[in-house]
Amino acid sequence: MDDWIAAAAAALGIEADVDVSAILDVAREAAHGVERPAAPVSTYLMGIAVAGGMSAQDAADRLTAAAQAWPPPA
Repeated sequence: MDDWIAAAAAALGIEADVDVSAILDVAREAAHGVERPAAPVSTYLMGIAVAGGMSAQDAADRLTAAAQAWPPPA
């Protein structure tokens, strides 16, 4: 995973200090608590929040809580 993160960051022209566990936790909660396609969308939104200045942990905590509170399908 570290090699992929380095290669992806280089391809994007960015430096990446990535909390892989937090990202995967958000993806898991979104996929299981909302629906599978919510996983990549949620991690994308997490990235936008972090780029805007929110800490990765705060973004992860907020998204995890939102996914866990999401109402089950009717």
